[in-house]
Amino acid sequence: MEFIDLKAISLLKVAEYENFTKAAKELCISQPAISNHIKAVEEELGFKIFERGTSGIHLTEKGTIVIKYISQMNSIAESLKQALASDKLSATALRVGITHTVESSLVVDAIAKYLNKSTPGVSIRITSGTSKSLYKQLKNGEIDFIIMEGSYNDPDLNNVMLGTDSLVLVTSPSNHLASKNTVTLDEMKEENLIMRLPDSNTMKTFASALKERSKSLSDFNIILEIDNIATIKDLIRRDFGVSILAKSVCLDEVRKGKLAILNIENISMVREMNLVYPKDFEHAEAIDGIVRCYNEL
Repeated sequence: MEFIDLKAISLLKVAEYENFTKAAKELCISQPAISNHIKAVEEELGFKIFERGTSGIHLTEKGTIVIKYISQMNSIAESLKQALASDKLSATALRVGITHTVESSLVVDAIAKYLNKSTPGVSIRITSGTSKSLYKQLKNGEIDFIIMEGSYNDPDLNNVMLGTDSLVLVTSPSNHLASKNTVTLDEMKEENLIMRLPDSNTMKTFASALKERSKSLSDFNIILEIDNIATIKDLIRRDFGVSILAKSVCLDEVRKGKLAILNIENISMVREMNLVYPKDFEHAEAIDGIVRCYNEL
């Protein structure tokens, strides 16, 4: 049983791909059918949802509003289908968004530990992404809560601190800096840096710390920008460069002698890790349980 009709799904896919052909392929229907769906909805609403031009297909101002609410409706419909399909209607299926840094820390271990200790029937689906993309999903009802570095200044959300973490310089054990406890910014300028993407919280925090010292990212030799933390750590281990990463994501490799971590002189980059959830969230016991399990690790 489908709770959202195909016309609405067509709208979502065209908005996602900004391309009629790709949307049609995804839905296994013809492109003319997609076009007819869009036309029918636009005629019913009395305004254009998409602008079509030489630069491609883009949402109109009103179209953006339409897609926002259809996304929320689709998310609610998916949750309803999951609930109805469950063998036990009392089962709790939670959708959790975690940032890439958090994904590489002990947080996932804490979630697994919580599930092993919690009441039978509780399950969690984890989605990873940037804090910006996860915030959008949270507001649209596509996920139930977020675990991230930092917090949101949103009156509709609660922030519960899970713990703190700090950014450090990460090198291979064979790097000439590895024997030091602290490194200077001038010493870092001589290194090849392999960094997270510019919109990551890690890079934003580092850029902000540099600005306080009247410096900028352009002062450093950044040779690669990569989203995947595991890939960055592997490149560092093979001595292709150094990086700024959260201390928590490197501890296992440091214990095994595969990586070295150093503080940066006169720069403190301590961050909170928070669980962020709507004020009307119905499963506060899950938040308390994950925090408790994290503190036990």
